[in-house]
Amino acid sequence: MKHCWETARASGDYHALMQAIPYARTIGMTMEEVDGQLRFTLPFRQSNIGNVLLPALHGGVIGGFLENVAIFTLLASHETRSVPKVVDFSIDYLRSGRPQDLSGRCEIVRQGKRVANVQLMAWQDDPDKPIASARAHFLLA
Repeated sequence: MKHCWETARASGDYHALMQAIPYARTIGMTMEEVDGQLRFTLPFRQSNIGNVLLPALHGGVIGGFLENVAIFTLLASHETRSVPKVVDFSIDYLRSGRPQDLSGRCEIVRQGKRVANVQLMAWQDDPDKPIASARAHFLLA
């Protein structure tokens, strides 16, 4: 993973890194660096729909997307070289995820030598109207 991350950072092309993570590849997650900030997107795919009657994105896809947003953000922090492991993850679903692209961001609240605490947000049209928020702790060692 270390080599993959360093190659992606040097080239600015994170596609290969996303393809190296099976779940990120399965849901179609993308990541890019713009003005020093990581931007995460889950492009709409019919296979990510959980409720076909509404239709709405599957809650597990939203949760998995946010978990990967946190992992990639922690890897990018330069203080983590191995893949962080989830200690706990708590998500609040605030509104239905419509059948369109989903964006996500992660804020590292505190990162120590062994544990990191992060807050996450997922939205579609407007970052001020999130569809989900989460809090998580990760083991870094």
